[in-house]
Parts: sequence; C-alpha cells; structure tokens
Amino acid sequence: SVLQHGNETSGWEAIRRLLSSRYQHERLPRSLILFIGNVQAAAENVRYLPGQPDLNRCWPGSLGAQTVWHNLCAAITSHIRKFNPFGAIDIHNNTGKNPHYAAVNRIEPRSLQLASAFSRTVVYFTEPRGVQSHAFGQFCPAVTLECGLSSQSDGADHAMAYLEHVLHMDYLPAQFPNPEDLELYQMFATLIIDPQVPFQFKQDEDKNTPSGMICLPAELDHHNFREWPRGFALAQYDGDIAYPLLALGHSGENLTNVCFEMENGQILTKRPLMPAMLTLDPFAIKNDCLCYLMERLSIKALEHGLIHELGHTELPEAIDQ
Repeated sequence: SVLQHGNETSGWEAIRRLLSSRYQHERLPRSLILFIGNVQAAAENVRYLPGQPDLNRCWPGSLGAQTVWHNLCAAITSHIRKFNPFGAIDIHNNTGKNPHYAAVNRIEPRSLQLASAFSRTVVYFTEPRGVQSHAFGQFCPAVTLECGLSSQSDGADHAMAYLEHVLHMDYLPAQFPNPEDLELYQMFATLIIDPQVPFQFKQDEDKNTPSGMICLPAELDHHNFREWPRGFALAQYDGDIAYPLLALGHSGENLTNVCFEMENGQILTKRPLMPAMLTLDPFAIKNDCLCYLMERLSIKALEHGLIHELGHTELPEAIDQ
C-alpha cells in the first residue's frame, strides 16, 4: 500500500518505477495487490484534506466513530484476507531526518524476518489503533516501512529494491532473525513540550537563552536513533515551570523524573535514552510531540521466553500536514 498519507510519496515512486521496469514485459515473480490510498490528498501534497480522517487510522481495530472510510477499509481487509497473502507492506515517510527503518505490530518470527529484510532497525508498536499493518497482521506478516523524507530520492530507491527482493522470496523463515541482523526497539514514552512554554531552535554559538523559553539544538533531528548518554544536555531553559519537557508513558504515567533533570539552566538526561522521530516542524511538535523515546528489546530474551508481555507502545511517526 502506498499514499495512505498523501504527502508521503516514496512508496508511490517506488511502485511506479518497479512496474515500469522489466515487468512491463516480464511476468511478476508472484502476484501483487496494490492499494493506492488518499489520491485527493496526494494531489494537494498534504497528509489528508480538511474533513478527511487519517486513512491509516481507519482499519479494523480502530477506536471511535465508524465512517465510510472505516467501512471501505474493512471491506478491503476482508477481500485481502481471502488471498492468504505472503506478506503486507505499507510504505510511509517521516517528517524529520531518520534512518530508514521498519515497524511491526507483532513480535513473531516471520514479521521480523520481513521487516529486517528492509532494515536491521525495527520498531515494535501497538498504538494508535486502526493502522493497516495491525489489521493485516492478524492473517499474514505485515510491516510498515519508514523511508525517510519524501523529498529525498533514496527512500524510493530503497523501497523499490526491497519490493523487488520480497517478490523473489521463496519463504519467510519461521525462526527469529539472528541478533546481529536485527536491532529491535520498543517505544516507551512520548516527549512533549509543555503547551505553555515557547520554544526555539538555535545554533551552538548562540549562548543567550531568552527567559521562559526552551532552546533546542538547531540540528536536533540529527540525533534520531542515536543514543543519548546519561548527562546529555538536551536543551536550555531559564523559566519557572518545573517540567517544561514531559516524558509521558504510553499507559499515561509521567516518566519525566525518570528520564530528565534540571541543572544550571540545562535539561539533562538521567539515563541513556534513544530518541526517534525528532522533528524541527513546529506544527508537528505542537500538535503531536517532539519525539518518542525507545528502549532496546533482546531477541535472545524473546527466543527463550524471558519477555512474556510487551507493553503498549505508540506508532513512531509524527503528524505532518
């Protein structure tokens, strides 16, 4: 599936190029069902149009009021289930600078094999409800591909090469990938800026911090999927609000004190943290979050049953209109 979000075009470019290559004249290695999502939003280069829901929140399992969009997605899901698919691949882009990675909703060998064929970096998520990969994951291995920024051609290149590879796969192994071939993460918290606190991005040489404002590094999104060590200075803040940055667990708990501390006008990490989806987009920050915080999952522990229950964890993407 491509263009579920109208401004995330790498999947569309990848499938166009794939099908206009030698497969104009040669038979595909296996059958392919293509879902082209929000064409109207794509024409305007936006995620979705005013009055539309987010298409990738309308699949079976979604919460809230059911609309004609939900009915359409339910009908598509029922139709696809009849084909007993080899796998389902939903292609997206990010709003900030991130490495290409795959995301799964189920921790099981074949889904992780399908995901790790795209990237050794894989993120497990369970929230929000109503995403396509969760619905399709009930009857086949299903992955979400995150292909970096839409404006960068390497996302379409990577997606096209991956699709070609999957088309030629004979089977998906029933064993977990080798630990050295997979870095598996789980989101455990969302990092937001207190709505009362103004923020800005500034260069390192600018040492002045306006009173009451959070000042973040101008190249903060370069930190995505790079671990922050304990004592890392994430931001400067000279104001009266005790917690200008809030780390909220996905069960609603406040984890700010566990993750951060204030010292001499700086917001410092109290433990090693791995950020994902850091963005410089003010709209995304105000309406969604600054980033997500991740922790690593051990494949060896999963294989030996040492991890019995995984918590709820949110989709690693930021809103962008």
